[in-house]
Amino acid sequence: MVSLRAKLVLCAVGSALFAWSAGAQDADGWRTGISTVGDLKHPSGFAHYDYVNPQAPKGGTLRLSDEGSFDTLNPLLAKGEAGAGLALVFETLMTPALDEVSSSYGLLAEAVKYPDDMSSATFRLRAEAKWADGQPVTPEDVVFSFQQATKNDPQQEFYYRHVKSVEKTGEREVTFQFDEANNRELPQIVGQLVVVPEHWWKANGPDGKPRDISRTTLEIPMGSGPYKIASVAPGSTIRYQLRDDYWGKNLNVNIGQNNFGAIEYTYYADRDVMFEAFRSGNTDYWWENAAKRWATAYNFPAVSDGRVKREEVENEMRTVGVMVGFIFNLRREKFADERVRQALNYAFDFEELKRTIFYGSYDRIDSFFFRTELASSGLPEGRELEILNEVKDLVPPKVFTEPYKNPVNGDPARLRDNLRTAIGMLKNAGYELKGSRMMSVKTGQALSFEILLNGPTIEPIALSFSQNLRKIGIEATVRSIEPSQFTNRWRSRDFDVIYSGWGESMNPGNEQAEYWGSDAAKRDGSQNYSGISDPGIDALVKKVIFAKNREDLVAATKALDRVLLAHHIVVPSYGSRTSRVAYWNGITHPPELPEYSLGMPSVWWSANAGK
Repeated sequence: MVSLRAKLVLCAVGSALFAWSAGAQDADGWRTGISTVGDLKHPSGFAHYDYVNPQAPKGGTLRLSDEGSFDTLNPLLAKGEAGAGLALVFETLMTPALDEVSSSYGLLAEAVKYPDDMSSATFRLRAEAKWADGQPVTPEDVVFSFQQATKNDPQQEFYYRHVKSVEKTGEREVTFQFDEANNRELPQIVGQLVVVPEHWWKANGPDGKPRDISRTTLEIPMGSGPYKIASVAPGSTIRYQLRDDYWGKNLNVNIGQNNFGAIEYTYYADRDVMFEAFRSGNTDYWWENAAKRWATAYNFPAVSDGRVKREEVENEMRTVGVMVGFIFNLRREKFADERVRQALNYAFDFEELKRTIFYGSYDRIDSFFFRTELASSGLPEGRELEILNEVKDLVPPKVFTEPYKNPVNGDPARLRDNLRTAIGMLKNAGYELKGSRMMSVKTGQALSFEILLNGPTIEPIALSFSQNLRKIGIEATVRSIEPSQFTNRWRSRDFDVIYSGWGESMNPGNEQAEYWGSDAAKRDGSQNYSGISDPGIDALVKKVIFAKNREDLVAATKALDRVLLAHHIVVPSYGSRTSRVAYWNGITHPPELPEYSLGMPSVWWSANAGK
């Protein structure tokens, strides 16, 4: 599962021209929704989202699983591993629609307004919005939440760096002032701020001592959302209970959602154990990430007799770009030379893995925006070429003449040829093969490194890569560690190579500086995992953020993608264009899932509720 903090980044929306449906703005400039691509689908006062079942029964228990452990229930902290499901307790100012590419509607805030230059955004809170103790959600809560999020989470500080101030500007109004004009995604991303109760965090805890929002905690927190935490077994289980007194249960953005009476998360040591728990009926829902398991492990009786259903759907992949692979830490001297990084890609035999492990599934990733219209291909032309020419002196010349292509393996002869190519590249980078070891001519040191994995799932892929590297004298050890250790290692930049990646929306914007910017490269905990720091990339990130229209955004993103690929900061692995899910027949979902999401658990319900 993705942590609450990670969800904040992944739901970031981009800098395409804002467009508003005519019915969403009143005479005073207040708007009930925001859309960054086209018009809002739903007018002010709509009854409910089209993809929900408004008559869905309430009740029953949904049993979910997660891998590893957790050590905090604090949603605004970079430290520790946050418990799964905290978004059930805490709410944001606005909430996304799952059948629109990039639209948000009022949740805690009933409306938003901003000047023509978008130099600020003011949100008007709902009068009926309440915390679980009955106190109203206030502008002071929003100010406190923003200040604490940016103070205690460097990633949030960087992400919201263009917010120069936030203050109460009315009884139920709070205004964010920005340090630059015409950054069209800023009103949207501040609308995704998670809001926590100031009075609760500033009060004493059960031990009689003041609470400290800058520290991890397993004290059950109070929120404003549809669920409360009913019980916690530290590092093991969390149970959420639907609140009968939830203030927003009749809001149009909530109708037909939050249907389960309780939601339980149980943590397991690894995914194989998790899957056995699903097979045995101890969990209700399973998102499959292993092609081999999908092809071979669903031969148990509950599948045969229909008690377990399987579906393969495109919904959540339709607007999500992705780059996943073996990411180099460029802060390590051994990876400073681009030729070394490029050479190692020749040892990754995706085609053999597809034949032997993936059962014909998956495609090789060849873009940081894989699966989307934002992915570069061929040679640059049109507006993309114009943008690249504007930064011509800052980007590799080959982006104008050489399309990016991954090496193709798949049989012994091709692999031998590609390994010889890798040896030649390494020779040009100052290495030579002495006996069975690839040695630096300058230092006399062997080229070796550790591949760090977040659990054992990717071990077969990493070991295959490692074995091929050994054929050209490179010792690449593979080490799997549990999730909290993995998180601490990447945050502190304590790795040679990690297997990880980046998710992308259809509207890239400010988060690109977090992923690739030079400032982010200097900061521990940023998502610039590789440490790439390059003036050409910085310039293209700005062109993405300040794109004036959709055409410019797509062209600038393709240019950025092309230049990122040219720097070879990652050996791309593989991705799917569908999601594979299995679930027991005790839970169900609407006949048509949301266009761009699986809607789990929000629009699903218990098949036995109300019976």
